[in-house]
Order: sequence, then C-alpha cells, then structure tokens
Amino acid sequence: MAIGRTIRDDFDWPLFIAVSTIALFGVLNLYSATDGGTTSDAYVQQVYWLILGFSVAGLTVAIDYRHFERYGWVVYGACILALVLVFVLGKSVRGSTRWIALGGFSLQPSELMKIGLIIALAKYLHHDTKTGGRTLSDLIIPGLILALPMGLVLLQPDLGTAMVLAFIFASIMMLTQLKLRSVVTLLATFVVAAPITWFYLLKDYQKERITAFWDRLGGTQADLLDSGWHTHQSLVAIGSGGLTGKGFTQGTQTRFRFLPDQHTDFPFPVWAEEHGFLGAVLLIGLYLFLVLWSLRVASQAKDRFGAVVAVGVGAMIFWQTVVNLGMVSGLLPVVGMTLPLFSYGGSSLLSTMLGLGLLMNVSMRRYIH
Repeated sequence: MAIGRTIRDDFDWPLFIAVSTIALFGVLNLYSATDGGTTSDAYVQQVYWLILGFSVAGLTVAIDYRHFERYGWVVYGACILALVLVFVLGKSVRGSTRWIALGGFSLQPSELMKIGLIIALAKYLHHDTKTGGRTLSDLIIPGLILALPMGLVLLQPDLGTAMVLAFIFASIMMLTQLKLRSVVTLLATFVVAAPITWFYLLKDYQKERITAFWDRLGGTQADLLDSGWHTHQSLVAIGSGGLTGKGFTQGTQTRFRFLPDQHTDFPFPVWAEEHGFLGAVLLIGLYLFLVLWSLRVASQAKDRFGAVVAVGVGAMIFWQTVVNLGMVSGLLPVVGMTLPLFSYGGSSLLSTMLGLGLLMNVSMRRYIH
C-alpha cells in the first residue's frame, strides 16, 4: 500500500455497503417467500451461506490478487475438472445433472466456472502484449478457453449458465478493441449457429419455453397452464404491487403459492409485489451501482489482470441480473437464472461472493506502486 495509508483508507466501503444491502434484502425476501419460515427454513440456511460467503470473500481479499494471476491456469483446470466430475458423481434434478453431493451440501461446479473463466481470460490477456485492434485470429485461444467449459455446461444441460459464460466472454473481449469486421463476423456466426442449436442442442422443455415466449410476444397465451405459467404469475405479482407494494409478507401471489420457484429463480416478483415500483427501482439501482462501480475499479486497476477481473465480475453481475429480470418480466424466455445475492442457493451465493471478493481485492490494491 502507499506510505501512510491504512486498511481503513483502502477498504471499499461503497462496494461493501451495496453488497450487504442487497444480501439483507434477499434474506428478508426469502423469509416472506417461505411464509415467514412456516413452509421452509431457506432464509435461515441463506444466512449461513452468507456468513460463509462473506468469510470466503474476506479470505479472497486477504490474498493479493496477483497470486490468482500466478495460479490462474490451476484455478481454471480445477473448475474444468469439477465440471467433468459432474457426469461421474453428479445427481440429476428435473432432468439436469448439475450438482455434486458433498455430505449435506450440493455443489454446482458451473457456478464456480464463471470465476474460473474470468481468471483464465484475465491471465491470458495480462500476458498478451497486443494493444491494437484484435482480429478473429486473436480470439482463437480465448475462444478455446470459453468453448471447453461452455460445452460441458451445455451437456448438463444448463442453458442459462452457458449463456452467462458466453456473455462474460463477450463483455471482456469487446473491451479489448475488437475490429468491426470481427464483430460482424461473430454476429453472423451466431445467426448461422442458431438453427443448429435449436435442432440439436436444446431439449424439448427449453424449446417450449422459447416458443411460449414468442407466443406471448405475438399476443397469444395458449400455454398459460403449461410452459407460460411461470411468466404469467410473475407478471401478475409484479403488476399487483403498484407504486408502493402490498407490504412485507402481504403479497397474495406469494401467500397462496401461485408463483412457482419464488425463492430461487423468481424472487424479484415477490419483492415487487410487496414493495411496489419504488422498491423494485431501489433494488435495480443497487445492482446498477455494483456494475458501474466494477467499471470504476477496472479503470483504476494497476495492471491488466486486475482490470479484466473487475470487468468480468461486473459482467457476471450485470448479465445474471438482466437475464433474471428479463425472464420474470416476460422480456426474455425462462432459462433458469438466479438473481445474484438475492436468490436462494449456496453455490450461486458463494461464486458471487468470491467474485465480489476479487473485485474488492483489486479495488483495495489500486494504490500499490
């Protein structure tokens, strides 16, 4: 640290306060989503996960982030190995094999892979001396770094997490001055790959969710009692909140269990129904602050590795939030995506806290000369 500076001077209080506020709101929301704990003790378990998550983040902050750069490929390799072990030791839930049972805890390696991908891309770009516009040939190695974990995640299948991995990759690479021709080529490749993905990679239930989305955009709701049920009940909950909401634990969609998965993929409608438009704006504003703050940290980082890590963590928070809010508001198909720090789930929370710990790490060491 710079001479005369203390940990108190370098500690990123705005980041800590924003994260803690969202996490607190998430626990309160889980309490309400489980009828004050009468239907589940998920909110209590979430508190335990938060304690562990903040501990993991604290440990991450204590280790100079340049050590993560030094062992970046080891971290990436360990995450890949965990993804492979899913197919050997994993348990199947709702037709997907995404979790490894460790005692009484189920670990979802694809969540940790988000952090592994960010670290690997940051390490590669840290040692890449090219400063001008990048062509497609410059994306071959980064593309391979993405392709391996993304392919394994798609095989589980987990379309939502695979999308986030791709979005993190795209966000990081767009900031490395891709040439316009390269961007156009990538978009054209995506268009060509879309029908292949539809016919050969997507499962039937995933196709149903997408067709339900298109039907809704077209003004029809023929699937209201089937694949369109989640989105319909979500929109009812959000709309019924009005300006100020119905009050804490007073949401009717929540109380009468109309809203499916309201503590995992659909916690935002619970919040919006009880706290209204103003509460929704407050929560979204906190997420927006986290994303913008991560870009601020990236701009002040002392090396390329720290800058890319900060951008990657900000992209992870941004895209997960956008996809989750998009699907619960009917603007995107339902793909199964948790809301960072807000949804119930140990693996999601731990990976998010690990990423935020890295972000705090880069922020606190910005004064190193």
